[in-house]
Amino acid sequence: MNETSAARAAARWPPAAAGETDWLRELTDDDGLTGFMPPALPDAAWVLHSMYEHELGPTDISFTAYERAVLNGGGPEIVPGLDPADVFTGTLGEHPGPRWRRLRWAELSRRTGDPVAPEGRLPCHRSFPSLRESGGWPVGISGPSEGSLDRADWNRLVDILTEHSAQGPDTRCLAYYNPLLQGAEEFDDLHVRAGTLGDAKALYDHPGEDAWTPSNLWPQDRSWGLCTDYDLWATKVAGPSPLVEALLDDMEIEALRLPWAT
Repeated sequence: MNETSAARAAARWPPAAAGETDWLRELTDDDGLTGFMPPALPDAAWVLHSMYEHELGPTDISFTAYERAVLNGGGPEIVPGLDPADVFTGTLGEHPGPRWRRLRWAELSRRTGDPVAPEGRLPCHRSFPSLRESGGWPVGISGPSEGSLDRADWNRLVDILTEHSAQGPDTRCLAYYNPLLQGAEEFDDLHVRAGTLGDAKALYDHPGEDAWTPSNLWPQDRSWGLCTDYDLWATKVAGPSPLVEALLDDMEIEALRLPWAT
């Protein structure tokens, strides 16, 4: 954790009233247990959470089997050229290291023949069924984070939201964290923070949020809203079409429209 960023986040994103989420409760007709999923406002896109591939590519051994072999005393000989440190020493939410590259969902879809998102489904642990085994995906591919964005995706998304908000970095925002992110200990007093887009990148290091990105983020004027559902591998951004088009056209963010999930 970046201590300077953590101190800034703690100072700039104090707690706000739980009632700030009332409009989301009414809009979504939901309790927000995993996040409030907004409809199109009037458009929407899904930002796909990053996945990464080791320079050796996918292996013939599942993550669980590889982990078991390492715990039993194995090392680089398990998969020649793959050091267990490359697999197990990364920091959650950060790029996994120099021997890893970003693996785009579209590329993996072409390779496997699995659709990026099967019709009627949302991006989640059921995506890419041809890779799914009882022991998890093959070692050599680091799957998307569930319920939270990687730092790089979060930072880029904040930049795009800032460019498409009337007050830019001064845009006042609210951030909601669902109860499951807080150990499922508080269901009645919803967890909300208030701050500005200019300080939103620091939320990644907020000492009170355990490296989770917000379940929901929205400006006070409610012109857009995002939801990172606890159970999904993608973040929905609902708002004006220019914002959505910017996400779809961006070279860093990987986003798509899901007509059945607007």
